[in-house]
Amino acid sequence: MEITAKTAAQLRITEEEFELIKQKLGRTPNFTELCAFSGMWSEHCSYKNSIRWLKTLPRDGKKMLVKAGEENAGLMDIGDGYGVVFKIESHNHPSAIEPFQGAATGVGGINRDIFTMGARPIASLNSLRFGNLTDPKTQHLLAGVVHGIGHYGNCFGVPTVGGEIYFENCYHTNPLVNAMSVGILKNGETVSATAEGKGNPVFFVGSATGKDGIGGASFASAEITADSAEDLPAVQVGDPFQEKKLLEACLEVIQTGAVVGMQDMGAAGIICSTAEMSAKGNAGMLIDLDKVPTRQQGMKAWELLLSESQERMLLVAHKGQEDAVLKVFEKWDLPCSHIGEVTTDGLLQFRMFGETEAILPAVELVLGGGAPQYERSFTEPAYLQKINSFKISSVADIQKIKPIAEKMIQLPNIASKRWVYEQYDSMVGAGNTSTNAPSDAAVVIAKPTNKALALTTDCNSRYVYADPYKGAMIAVAEAARNIVCSGGTPLGVTNCLNFGNPYDPEVYYQFVKAIKGMGEACVKFDTPVTGGNVSFYNQSPDGPVFPTPTIGMVGLLETVNNKMTMDFKQPGDLIYLVGKSRNDIGSSEYLHKIVGEDYSPCPYFDLDEEFSMQQSVLKLIESKHVQSAHDISEGGLFICLVESGFNRDLGFSVNQQETDIRKDAYWFGEAQGRVVVSVSKDQKANFESFMGTQQTTISLLGDVTAGDIVIGNESMGHIRDWKHSYDHAITDLLKGQEIEGALSVI
Repeated sequence: MEITAKTAAQLRITEEEFELIKQKLGRTPNFTELCAFSGMWSEHCSYKNSIRWLKTLPRDGKKMLVKAGEENAGLMDIGDGYGVVFKIESHNHPSAIEPFQGAATGVGGINRDIFTMGARPIASLNSLRFGNLTDPKTQHLLAGVVHGIGHYGNCFGVPTVGGEIYFENCYHTNPLVNAMSVGILKNGETVSATAEGKGNPVFFVGSATGKDGIGGASFASAEITADSAEDLPAVQVGDPFQEKKLLEACLEVIQTGAVVGMQDMGAAGIICSTAEMSAKGNAGMLIDLDKVPTRQQGMKAWELLLSESQERMLLVAHKGQEDAVLKVFEKWDLPCSHIGEVTTDGLLQFRMFGETEAILPAVELVLGGGAPQYERSFTEPAYLQKINSFKISSVADIQKIKPIAEKMIQLPNIASKRWVYEQYDSMVGAGNTSTNAPSDAAVVIAKPTNKALALTTDCNSRYVYADPYKGAMIAVAEAARNIVCSGGTPLGVTNCLNFGNPYDPEVYYQFVKAIKGMGEACVKFDTPVTGGNVSFYNQSPDGPVFPTPTIGMVGLLETVNNKMTMDFKQPGDLIYLVGKSRNDIGSSEYLHKIVGEDYSPCPYFDLDEEFSMQQSVLKLIESKHVQSAHDISEGGLFICLVESGFNRDLGFSVNQQETDIRKDAYWFGEAQGRVVVSVSKDQKANFESFMGTQQTTISLLGDVTAGDIVIGNESMGHIRDWKHSYDHAITDLLKGQEIEGALSVI
C-alpha cells in the first residue's frame, strides 16, 4: 500500500512527524514501520510534550541506586544490603472503557515493572478518581475498577495496603486509575533493561500474544469521546495466575546468572521492549516474529509488534546459557521462545517467515533518542480570576458545629472507603502492620530485614485546580506528612501526572506550574523523583479533569518498633494541635460540598513551616513523647479528631483555642501544616519542654474521653454513632443499585 501523510494521520502521527520519520529513515516507511513509530512516538511512550519539564525535577539523591528513569522503576537503598523498588503508573483510558480489565491490567503491569528488575513485590497501592457517586455510570466504573484491582492483586498474591479515592464531577467520563507497586531486592542483584553482546540470544517469555491491546499506547494518547468504545480491542486482558508464575520464573532465572537484561512488554509491546533495550545498550536486534507464540492465527507483523497482551517479558541471555533459561521456564510451564539475537549495528530488523518486515534504527524510536520533544505554549486559565476573587466574608459563619459535622462525616471524599478496601486482600504475605493498627501511611515490614517501609499515595486535585503550583507542593507535603506521622523518614517519590490535553494552553499551564511546585517541595523534603508516568488527554467533550499530579512516596523506619499509629490510646490522654490553625476555608470539603462554592483559593500552606513542623513531629515520635499522630487534611480538625477515636471507640472533649478564627474555619478548614497528637499525662512536661525548643507552635485542645464527644458547651454524642455514619455512608449510597462487579459487602 502507498504510505502517505493521510495514512500517518490515521495512526495519530502528524504531518510534521511523518516528514521527520522519512528524514530519519532516508526513505518512506512501510506500514509496519509506520505503526512502530506510531506506538513509540505516542505521548504515552515518548513523553514528547512533557520531557522538557520532567527534566527539571530533582532526580539525584544519596540513597538512589539507579538514575531516575534509567530502569523500569526507581531503586533506593534502605540499608542492610537491600533496596526498595517502586513506581506508579496510570491505566486511565482502558479503565474508562472496560473498567474491570483496565484496572486489573494496570495492577499487573506495574508489578511487572518491579519484578523485571529482580525485586519481589511486597505491596500495592492505588489512587482513584471518579465522578459523582450517585450517578449510575460512576457506580458502574467504581465497581468494575475496584473488582479489577482486587481480583488481580488478590490472585497474584501481593497485598493492597493503601491508597486514596475521590469523587468529583470532572472525572465522570474519564476516571483516573493510578496503580503503585513496591518491592524489595538484594543490592547487586538488579537486572537492567538493556541488550548487549553480539550474538546473545533474545527470548520471548510468558503468555502468548493475541490481538488484545493493539494500539494501546496510541489509545492512551487521545481524549475519551463518544466513539471511544470502538477502541475496546486496545484494552488488554490480564491473567494474574499466569503473572504469578512469571514472577517466580523471572526471579529464579535471574539467580542462574544467565540473564543479560530483561524488560516487561508493556505499552507498545514488542516494539517498545526491543527498541528501548537496544537503544540503552547501543545495540540492535534481529527478530523473527514468526517465532513469537500467538493465541490467534494469521497475526500480521504490525499486530505482533504493537500487541499489548499481558504477562510477557523480553529477555536477553548470555550466549551458551540458553538451556539454563529454557529449563527455568519449562519448570514453570511458561512459553519461552528464542526469537532472535543481539546485533551491534543499532538496527531493529524484524523478519517473518524469512521475509524482512521492518528495519528501524532503535535509537530513533525512543525517548532521549530520536523521538520528538516539544515545548508547548501556556496561558493562565481564565477560571483563576474567579478563584482569586473569592472572599471568606461572602460566606456566613456557622452557629452550631454538630449539624455541619453530621453532613461532613458522610461526604464520599471523607467517609470510610471500607466498601472499597474490604475487596482487597491486605494481609497476604503477613508484612502489612496496618490492618488493626492504622497509621497515616501503610507500614509494611521490609522482609528479610528488620526495617519497615511507610507507603502512601496523595493528591488533593481540587487544591491543584485552585493553584497548580501550591497544590502540587501540598501533594508532596501531605505524602511526607503521612509518612512522618507513621514514624518514617521520607525517602523518595514516584509520580503519576494526570492532566488534560497538552495542546490546550490552560491545561499546559497547570502542568508546568505543578511540575515547578512539585520540584521545589521534593528538594525541601529531600525526596528525589525516581520516575513515574505522565498521562495527558484525560478529558472528555465536557472538558479536562482536575490537574492531578499524584504523589507516591516511600519512607523508611529503621525498625518497625518506631511505628506510630493514628488512634487515641486511652481516656485522660491530652490532645494537642501541632501547628497553627488559620482563618481559612479555601478549597475545603466544607466550602465546596456543604456551602456549594466551586471557586476558592488553595488552603493556607507555607513550605518552610510545613517542613519544620514535620521535623518536630518525627522527633516527638522517636523520643516516645506522643501516643498517637494524625495529620489534618480533608474535613479539617473535627474529622481528624473523630478518625483518631474510631479504632478504640474513644471520644474527646476539646475547646476552640483561637477565638479570632471563624468557627467553620477552625473545625472544618483545611489549612496545611497541622497534626493532632495525643500525649499521656506523665509525658506532658517532657512534651511541652521539647516543643519549647522548636519553631512550631502547639496548643492544648483538651483530652481523650471514654467515648463521649464534647466541643466547648456543645454535646456531640458518642463516638460509636459517628463511626456508624462514617462506615456506612458510601455503602448506603450504593444500596439497591445494580452494580456490575459489586460484591456482597454492599
